Amino acid sequence: MDAPRPEYPRPQLVRDRWMSLNGVWAFEYDPSLSGLDRGLVERERYAREILVPYCPESTLSGLGDIDFHPGVWYRRTVKIPDDWGQGRVLLHVGACDHDAMVWVNGRPVGAHFGGYTPFHFDITEFLTDGPNSLVIHAQDDTRSPWVLSGKQCPDYRSRQCHYTRTTGIWQTVWLEPVPATHVQSLRLTPLLESSQLLIEATAAGVPAQATLTATAYLSGERLACKAVCFNGLHCSLVLDLPDVQTWSPQRPTLYDLVIRMESAGSLDIVRSYFGMRSIALSDRAILLNGQPRFQRLVLDQGYYPAGIYTAPDDKALRDDILISQGLGFDGARLHQKLFEPRYLYWADRLGYLVWGEFPNWGLDVSDPRAFEVFLPQWLEAVQRDYSHPSIVGWCPFNETQIDQDPKVLSGVYRTTKAADRTRPVIDSSGWQHVETDIYDVHNYDQNPETFASVFSGFAAGGEPFRNRPEHDAPYLGQPYFVSEYGGIWWNPGQTDASGWGYGGLSGRPETAEAFLERYRALTDALLDNPRICAFCYTQLYDIEQEVNGLYTYDRRSKFDAEAIRRINTRRAAVEKKE
Repeated sequence: MDAPRPEYPRPQLVRDRWMSLNGVWAFEYDPSLSGLDRGLVERERYAREILVPYCPESTLSGLGDIDFHPGVWYRRTVKIPDDWGQGRVLLHVGACDHDAMVWVNGRPVGAHFGGYTPFHFDITEFLTDGPNSLVIHAQDDTRSPWVLSGKQCPDYRSRQCHYTRTTGIWQTVWLEPVPATHVQSLRLTPLLESSQLLIEATAAGVPAQATLTATAYLSGERLACKAVCFNGLHCSLVLDLPDVQTWSPQRPTLYDLVIRMESAGSLDIVRSYFGMRSIALSDRAILLNGQPRFQRLVLDQGYYPAGIYTAPDDKALRDDILISQGLGFDGARLHQKLFEPRYLYWADRLGYLVWGEFPNWGLDVSDPRAFEVFLPQWLEAVQRDYSHPSIVGWCPFNETQIDQDPKVLSGVYRTTKAADRTRPVIDSSGWQHVETDIYDVHNYDQNPETFASVFSGFAAGGEPFRNRPEHDAPYLGQPYFVSEYGGIWWNPGQTDASGWGYGGLSGRPETAEAFLERYRALTDALLDNPRICAFCYTQLYDIEQEVNGLYTYDRRSKFDAEAIRRINTRRAAVEKKE
């Protein structure tokens, strides 16, 4: 059987030589977290097998066990190819929920905290010439107030907007040979006004004298090339680009980038890409490349019937974006989950605007300790995704609790601004703000008249609707974003309350025509308001019992896509020239 998810998993830092470790691994549950004492590191046979990178709760994994799993163990053997030479060997894990520990040939290699961000270890010193034993142990306590669980359900069965859990490995595992001194990370910043690209690189190893050369191409034509020496483990350079072509949803132009790092006779070559675009704010709008653009977004939660957190294949990631674009949306809030880099690759390629978010649900942000739990994971996410042109803003938190510690939110907001000065940051989407670049609200009123009336006074120059005015930070004139609305329940074959959507059984439309009329009226109220800069409809597709998607969970259309597209794509008031 071919290994699943065979595509290279890190599209903005690509090397030609690598080895996927996706496929069948030995697997063992560890419900009492006694596996270390029971010798599972050394044990050669485990009770089960699992198909990596799918979690044990998923059917694609071969297990489909949706119970709670405090601990799980993975084991496989691997032989390093002879032609990998005398350099270093890196073990990469795209994501493992929630905390991971790794052993090679019985020796501890390292550990990683957090279930959504990638990690890697240099395992060269632990390898032998023959078969090598690789063991990964994951611990996951979904009910802990210090574990970020997102939409993973804290109860046994899924309910309302909480879904099946994910435990352990859920993104690609792979090996990669590199020189002793090599590129570890790239940070690409488009400087559109000056037609330049800022490149910041970090090296691994100890380069006595290392040089980095960057070459940019467009459609195969070499446009710019520049070299610079490393200062310790870091270097930066600026490429001047002629006749810049901007990246936008209408024309998602991407430049290719080749990075060569030379040190002491060794050479590391990585391939990347970038888009030239700018994001800025006016008093009423979000500006893309200097022009106001009403962002027509949809909520996407990144769930799949057979894979849960993990798409069955790369095509499924691309298809979700195409489905959304076919409905007239130009982007999405990537909600309560850090999506895999291949999704962002397709967003870059297809010209899709996305907000980078994080699964903060489950974290007790009333306790200042939440800051030290959340911030390192969040900054790893920002670092991972910084260079994607499709990401137009950051939103670390969503619907935080009413007794939140405001210093947790403001601290994360300010640190995010320091880590990325090029994008706006929403501190916490909906409910109550502390410090934010964009003022956003959630409103699931199903009555179009009362829904519109909530925002009409703001359109005339009055105060805006706020979710919790007695707790919210005051509105200071920021662009105003209705970042969740709609959620219209639509599952006409269902006559009981086992499903869930906004409005309830009694409040849902009775016909498809009535649904579209409600959708049009709610959306028109936002497009016609000159003080609103963006909307986000809940949601793109159903997930398990939540039946408020425009598509079903298995990605079948519920409505005439063209009818929804016509509603979404007409010009918004904020886009009209005065």
